[in-house]
Amino acid sequence: MSHRFHVHLHVADLEQSVGFYSKLFAAAPARRESDYAKWMLDDPPVNFAISTRGEAGRIDHLGIQADNAGDLAALQARAQGADLALDVEGQTDCCYARSDKHWVTDPQGIAWEHFHTLADTPTFGGEKAAAQACCPAPARGKPVGVKVAAASGSCC
Repeated sequence: MSHRFHVHLHVADLEQSVGFYSKLFAAAPARRESDYAKWMLDDPPVNFAISTRGEAGRIDHLGIQADNAGDLAALQARAQGADLALDVEGQTDCCYARSDKHWVTDPQGIAWEHFHTLADTPTFGGEKAAAQACCPAPARGKPVGVKVAAASGSCC
């Protein structure tokens, strides 16, 4: 099984942050848009994204990116076997990508996304996502074991 750790941060100044993280990672973003940038790092294996679509200086969500549908199914089975409440979102468009995903929320209320990226898309997300700060992760503050419902058509 192969996975990549995922972090999505909100930033106040995209240009300044792209400059900082490009120096920190010694690499240019793999994807760059007017409101978003993403680095796909190999060492360590991290999908690190930033956007200006939320409150600056905050973690939007964390996650694990699966390399294929089988690995995503294994992550889902592991979460179900541990009796974690899942919010299965299925296929959705967000963060300039189409992905298949589900969510769990940790005891502190931090959303964790398990996802498999299927394709790039030309927009940040669907129509609902365009009107929101970011494709909404499940509501924060719910304890483990409580089903957390994401907004219909959400993404990220």
